[in-house]
Amino acid sequence: MKSFDVPVIYRSPLISAIKQKRKLEDRMKKDFTPTLLDFGPIRFHMARHFGFCYGVEHAIEIAFRTIEENPGKRIFLLSEMIHNPFVNDDLQERGVRFLMDTKGNSVIPFSDLNAEDIVLIPAFGTTLDIEERLKNIGLTLEKYDTTCPFVEKVWNRSEQIAKKGFTVVVHGKPSHEETRATFSHSAAHTPTIVVNDMAETEILAAYINGKSALDGFHDRFRGRISPGFDPSQHLDRIGVVNQTTMLASDTQAIADRLKQAMELKYGRSSISAHFADTRDTLCYATLDNQTAVQGLLEEQADLAFVVGGRNSSNTSHLVELCEQHLPTYFVRSAEDILSENEILHFDWIAKKEHISTKYLPAAKPTTVLITSGASCPDALVEGVIRKLSSYYADAATMESILSLWA
Repeated sequence: MKSFDVPVIYRSPLISAIKQKRKLEDRMKKDFTPTLLDFGPIRFHMARHFGFCYGVEHAIEIAFRTIEENPGKRIFLLSEMIHNPFVNDDLQERGVRFLMDTKGNSVIPFSDLNAEDIVLIPAFGTTLDIEERLKNIGLTLEKYDTTCPFVEKVWNRSEQIAKKGFTVVVHGKPSHEETRATFSHSAAHTPTIVVNDMAETEILAAYINGKSALDGFHDRFRGRISPGFDPSQHLDRIGVVNQTTMLASDTQAIADRLKQAMELKYGRSSISAHFADTRDTLCYATLDNQTAVQGLLEEQADLAFVVGGRNSSNTSHLVELCEQHLPTYFVRSAEDILSENEILHFDWIAKKEHISTKYLPAAKPTTVLITSGASCPDALVEGVIRKLSSYYADAATMESILSLWA
């Protein structure tokens, strides 16, 4: 797989060395056991896969190359490049300005743009409407489009099944940039509907199986369906694609539930005519990171740390997996670790910050599980390890641990 030129400030010498060695030992990526970093009084089990994925590195390389090659030019981003505050702040410090917030609300009017400007499309992609508006200004988009290739794969798969007469069901968070983009691209080819979770899937299944009256359908899915969506016709043939950062197991469960609904309505023997197989739309990085967390959770530990941006969908799902097993702290970086007695962390469900005290156990050695989201620089994970180990006077140094992997 292609490698990208990512700024050294995002790298960690220790984590890079570990990832490279694990890759050489496990080229087929079948070993999901974590890596042990033993500092003595504190031990870290680090997930087999975490951090920047292919799509994120692809986006960062394009963004930084664009800045380097265009001194003096006005450079804009449609919205956040990726969901990591460290990276987005870095881009802004280099002069890049955001046109919209993550919800699609205008920050800088498009009317302020001219054909000489540069507008970067973020890794999540964007809607066809926004693409058209930018092209009408005279802007060149292709060179500055950082849309993740795996997001584009979902769009292409949607178009393929649309040509066969299938309606597309998108499993995603309706307000997320990627879901909005995928919905737009799919709806250009076929009737499209968004479901957020299994609860909404059950509601959709009830409409498919005639257990709910269709006259309430449009109110229930308002803002989640393409124009002209007719449930009496457009739920006869369906296929499920996903926002690539959702839990892979959730997407599969939703697809299985809707397939079951179609089998109940049309019979198992004719299911292929009514339900499209779209398992190939799951993002490899999302799946690898989530599987690696499952391997991580097989270790006995006192607590877990998940590092990443608070509005990062894929990161929040890693937190969700860890929280089912042990105390878990969702932090942006080492700066959220206020002291050995206090920590600032994020409740991804309530969308609120919390300060917890006495989060480190008194008993030694302390065992910590650690991972990060696909948009989190490895340098931030190393920072968390350094910060936590610094609270133990007799802990090994980071340099001594690195020497074991160099």
